[in-house]
Amino acid sequence: MTRSTLPMPPFFDPKNAESWTYGPNQGELLTLAPTWAKRHSIKPSASARRRIHVLAIDDQKDFSRPEGSLFVAGRSGRGAIDDDVRFAQFVYRNLGLITDMTFTLDTHFPFQIFFPTFWVDEAGNQLAAHSLIVLSDDEKCLVNKGLDGSVLHESVMPNPAITHLATGSDNYPWLVNQCLYYVRELARVGKYTLYLWPLHCLMGSSGYDLTGVIHEASLFHALVRQTQARREVKGGNPLTENYSIFRPEVLGRWDGRPLAQKNTRLVQALLEADAVVLAGQAASHCVKSSIEDFLTEITGQDPSLVSKVYILEDCTSSVVVPGADFTPQAEAALESFRQAGMHVVKSTDPIESWPDIRL
Repeated sequence: MTRSTLPMPPFFDPKNAESWTYGPNQGELLTLAPTWAKRHSIKPSASARRRIHVLAIDDQKDFSRPEGSLFVAGRSGRGAIDDDVRFAQFVYRNLGLITDMTFTLDTHFPFQIFFPTFWVDEAGNQLAAHSLIVLSDDEKCLVNKGLDGSVLHESVMPNPAITHLATGSDNYPWLVNQCLYYVRELARVGKYTLYLWPLHCLMGSSGYDLTGVIHEASLFHALVRQTQARREVKGGNPLTENYSIFRPEVLGRWDGRPLAQKNTRLVQALLEADAVVLAGQAASHCVKSSIEDFLTEITGQDPSLVSKVYILEDCTSSVVVPGADFTPQAEAALESFRQAGMHVVKSTDPIESWPDIRL
């Protein structure tokens, strides 16, 4: 038996990935961990000669369960559920090799620029989720469109009632200018169109939590390897989207001042590892955007490091909602990452067999 083919621990049950309320028995894990480490000769992470750092993106209930407000179903209809099972199994099989784990948490509040609550139409009514905000033809105002490109409202504006909440002042004209600037910047970069999502991953809600099987795998790894799993939050700024864990979509304000900043600390932590493994939700959005930004950072610092990045293609799914299937975008991005020199692997492939791996 190789180090990367350890058995599943006795508490693991794939069916728990289908439960909204499931959570690990912390006492059981605490009792089992030392015995498991001794039985399989697993040493503390601090003593490892090589470091394998797993970055799991937004494995939260709102994305991973049908009861969630933004279930990542993929084309199979079970997307994130099955991804969670495969990811947990990957962690258990590789407890002796994975040294570090970081879990990102999409972190939101009820009034943010990508939520319908942030916007009103000409009559002052709230907009609908799963619609778009784009520039008008003359670029002087903002238009609300459906996913099919039809115009829903010819002129929309930020909700005046949330001016102070969003800006810290009562300067509504400033907020209007910022929203126009923001959508212009998105169009200039051409990465995403401003999409109005249903409320999701609200801090303090049950949908904000990691799914039970993911939290269980994280905790058992920490106890067996005698280390701490890291948590990275993103998405709390009301005036910008934050698909990527490494940076918001827009960093500046219309008046020239900074709006947000990059997560350079996490970039450096990952670059210090011997291998970086990525998975999570969704392949078409937060995973895609995070890997794009990570690739940009690697290219700017040392392009040779790109070969130590591994993407678990069977542990991530795309957003598929009525009127929009983002799978092609995810597939195109995955191919571009492969062409750039990153490795696309399956969670069931033994780590020892991965190309360019150094153990």
